[in-house]
Formats: sequence, C-alpha cells, structure tokens
Amino acid sequence: MGFFQKCNAAERALSSRWGILKEMAAACGMAGSLSMLEPMRILVVEDDKKIASFVVNGLKQSGFAVDHAAEGEEGLAKALTIPYDALVVDLMLPKLDGLSLIQRLRAKGLQAPVLILSAKASVDDRVKGLQAGGDDYLTKPFAFSELLARIQALIRRSTQAPEPTRLAVGDLQMDLLAREVERGTEKIELQPREYALLEYLMRHANRVVTKTMILEHIFDYSFNPQTNVVDVLVHRLRSKVDKDKAMIHTIRGVGYVLRPA
Repeated sequence: MGFFQKCNAAERALSSRWGILKEMAAACGMAGSLSMLEPMRILVVEDDKKIASFVVNGLKQSGFAVDHAAEGEEGLAKALTIPYDALVVDLMLPKLDGLSLIQRLRAKGLQAPVLILSAKASVDDRVKGLQAGGDDYLTKPFAFSELLARIQALIRRSTQAPEPTRLAVGDLQMDLLAREVERGTEKIELQPREYALLEYLMRHANRVVTKTMILEHIFDYSFNPQTNVVDVLVHRLRSKVDKDKAMIHTIRGVGYVLRPA
C-alpha cells in the first residue's frame, strides 16, 4: 500500500473513532460536552495538497481546530494574528521557506511549539531545523499516529505550569530568585542550609518530612541514628522563623511539619 493510500485509510479510521465517541456522548446524555470544550488550535503550513489534507483532516478528527496555509507568507500572517497552540510547518514552502518562516516567528516572540515536516532526513537538516526554532522534526513519509503523539507531547510541555518564583505558607514568604525570606513584614536572614531546609519544608507544607528525608536532601547522606545535625539545624531555623506563633512542628519519632500559624 502506498503512502497516500495509507493516509486515506488512516483518515477513515480516525473518522470512525470520532463518530463512535460522539455517539457514546449522545447515548450518555453528554452530547453537548464535546462542543463545550474549547479545542486547541493548530496551524498546518504545507503546500502539498494530499499531505495537507491528510494532516488537517486527521487533526480535526482528533478534536483539534485546524487552519491551513499553503505557502510561507500566508502561514506567517496567520501565525502572527491568531493564537495557536502548535504549528506544523513543512520546510519546502513557496514564497517563504519553512526555516525562514520559523525564524521570523521566533524573532517576533511567538512561543508556540513548532513541529517541522520534511522529506530531508539528514542529521544536518534536522539540526538546522531545530536551530531555526523548531521544537521537533518529523520526516516524510510518516504515520499519523506518530505525528499526533508528537504534537500532543509538544503541547503538553508548552502548557506545563512554570516553576514558581515565590513560595508562601501563611504569612511566611520566600522569594526564590532573590533568595529572600519574610514573615509578615519582617525580613529573615538565613544561612545557606537554613534557607535550603526552609525551602524544602515550604515545598512540602502540611506534610510530614522525616529526618532521613532532610539528611538526604540537605546534607546529601543517608540516615545515621547517632547524628543530631538535623535537630540542630531545625532548632536554628525555628529561632529565626518561629517568633510569636510557631510554624515548624515536631512530630515525635517521625520528623517535622511546616503549617500556617
């Protein structure tokens, strides 16, 4: 079976599965549920009509809203005016090639993930595509299931919550960038290990942290029942953090827990 025959077969299979999903939703009284969800939007920039149809229809049947551009300049205009969750870009495009398109989008500050499609399979071509600003590279011919999995992975990574820059437990605040700690309006000066312990406790607020966990995380060595370094460090931290109202509590025989006062 040739590539495009496989494409057509895949389209029919996807259409069938999507139809079954809609029938199940209707049977369960959830017919409106699918339409209530705002679909993620993808831009496909591909000049080959058969491949474009294969990709666009497959993505639509998979639940995405999809726009198509047949040449680079059209793709550039759409990408700069419509917020897309991901782009699929062919390299060999008329008017504006794929590499130039991606470079211009990145220069304009567009952060949406880009999956490159290309018949060029050499390592040099892959490297050029990624260096231009592509996030992934898929060579032709390809299985739609792989393209879909790659797009889903790119979107999943791009929508993950960024690492927090501040931690807060009650009136205790920690600025992770400036490495500053305040309780209420009072600034607290901490030594490096005191800071590390407090950060660890704040990231695990309301959960018991054992002495073994503290030893391994802060001191980087396994539990030694004879050592009291954790007790000493916790005592020092308490003297600075726990003034009027205690936040660091001892769970006898287990460890410690940080709670709002």
